[in-house]
Amino acid sequence: MRSETEIRPGEKTEHRPEDLKNNEKYAVPFDDRRIVKYGEPGSDVLRRIADEIKYVDAGVRGLIEEMSELMYNAHGVGLAAPQLGRSVRLLVYDAGNGLRPLINPVVIKSKGEQMEPEEGCLSIPGLRGVVRRANDITVRAIDGQGRPLRFRATGFEARVIQHEIDHLNGVLFIDLADPVTLHMLTAEERDAEERETEGRPASTSLAE
Repeated sequence: MRSETEIRPGEKTEHRPEDLKNNEKYAVPFDDRRIVKYGEPGSDVLRRIADEIKYVDAGVRGLIEEMSELMYNAHGVGLAAPQLGRSVRLLVYDAGNGLRPLINPVVIKSKGEQMEPEEGCLSIPGLRGVVRRANDITVRAIDGQGRPLRFRATGFEARVIQHEIDHLNGVLFIDLADPVTLHMLTAEERDAEERETEGRPASTSLAE
């Protein structure tokens, strides 16, 4: 279905993985080797278009559980299967209203525009930037029990879902961000962000 308003992100910008590495000045956030890091061996999975999931079986449910654990431990609000090296169309997120897994998600309608909050990514630790997103979307997907669903998301939840679906299409937020806004968090900024998210999954910034 055609979007009510077509969202056209800016042209992709080239980023070298080595340019995005942390150094001693900057924070080194949550690190779990199960999460694929951009620029490291095996990170080509982050640039692939993921395969559709045909059956929701014990393996898929186990992957949902693992992804959810990692997301919460990392103080993230979303995680996509390619970030664990699994090139399948599965994401999990919690934008403040509880955990929600989405299988084979598709945005079928979008309208409006939002620029905040800035985004980050667990596969590019510590980096933040401003990305233009649709503010109001309609999503079609399958839930963790294999049931079809269709729902509307707005604001922060819409941003999280769009970010994670990008991962399923081999797109990273650095491809869409305004290059001028890309910056690494300092240790002090990272500490402040973790204090804000203590005890709750969602935050005022987006790190997925």
